[in-house]
Amino acid sequence: MATQKKAEPTLKTLPKRRVTEPTKKLDTFASPRPGRPFEIVFETEEFTCLCPMTGQPDFAKLRITYQPDQLCVESKSLKLYLWSFRNEGAFHEAVTNQILDDLVAATKPQWMRIEGISSFAAAFVPW
Repeated sequence: MATQKKAEPTLKTLPKRRVTEPTKKLDTFASPRPGRPFEIVFETEEFTCLCPMTGQPDFAKLRITYQPDQLCVESKSLKLYLWSFRNEGAFHEAVTNQILDDLVAATKPQWMRIEGISSFAAAFVPW
């Protein structure tokens, strides 16, 4: 008895799924241990925005560290939020401060620190 080969999925046969898009909305959830001092750290080397002077992409590493009070930021919403800067023209110094302001407003942490480490390697051409 011959076995039939399974058909490969196509765009027409794949289940419908919601496509994610960048957003400025930050979702939060209740801290699992309010009142207990613990740190949450998010780190990405994939942050980009556009240089307002040249229009070229600027790359940076971001490290967000905070001690929550009652609320924590949901990681997927943070990823989509950071993605929302990809096509915006802004200096990293301004964007880093905007991210800090938005995260503090959303989570009201005990404290929060954001480090923005710019990556110039993509912009330099060796002589």
